[in-house]
Amino acid sequence: MEAIPHPIPRTVEEVFSDFKGRRSGLIKALTTDVEKFYQQCDPDKENLCLYGLPNETWEVNLPVEEVPPELPEPALGINFARDGMQEKDWLSLVAVHSDSWLLAVAFYFGARFGFGKNERKRLFQMINELPTIFEVVSGNCKQPKDQSATHNNSGKSKSSGKMQSRQPEPQTKAVKVSAPPKEDYESGEEEEEDDEQGATCGACGESYGTDEFWICCDICEKWFHGKCVKITPAKAEHIKQYKCPSCSGKRARV
Repeated sequence: MEAIPHPIPRTVEEVFSDFKGRRSGLIKALTTDVEKFYQQCDPDKENLCLYGLPNETWEVNLPVEEVPPELPEPALGINFARDGMQEKDWLSLVAVHSDSWLLAVAFYFGARFGFGKNERKRLFQMINELPTIFEVVSGNCKQPKDQSATHNNSGKSKSSGKMQSRQPEPQTKAVKVSAPPKEDYESGEEEEEDDEQGATCGACGESYGTDEFWICCDICEKWFHGKCVKITPAKAEHIKQYKCPSCSGKRARV
């Protein structure tokens, strides 16, 4: 979201310093400043993002309007899932997306300034020495490397099981995230006719495919490829009412 008033990092050390500053800001939002962060993520507001800044601060704001953005954007619409799950689980979900965003920003700088194989490897090793935001927020900090593999694996499976258990909770949602309603479900023998039913994506105009994720706008009831409107199955689980870009009038912000 920031207009990057900070110096643009150009070396491995500068990119790592930028990474640490943004990481510290995000950790503050999800731990010491969590009450303030929770209040700012009002589900009744538009799609909001959590930004970590290089000066170890954070902000919740709308995504940037320019397309493509100057930097990779964090997860969109974190506020929509806030009231659909337990606070601890919601914070963990935001933490996972924040970890992904931090890596994207760091390696964006690496690509922009032509980091070679050795520089990318060194950057990743420096980043990998730090606990992830998810590990800090959930309390599952990395075990020392001399710990047994068995102990490590059990910790990982517990953490991943926790994340997976969260997904089914909002299934009572009215958001339509299945294939377009093409009456082929009324008769099993018509399943082979999916591609012939003529459903098309409201964004790209391509026909429906059984191996693709689709979502339906609750306003105009048009169907869209998830990839065309930047909605994943995981995000769709937490959307109370999906509005397509045309109906939301926010396409330029995505």
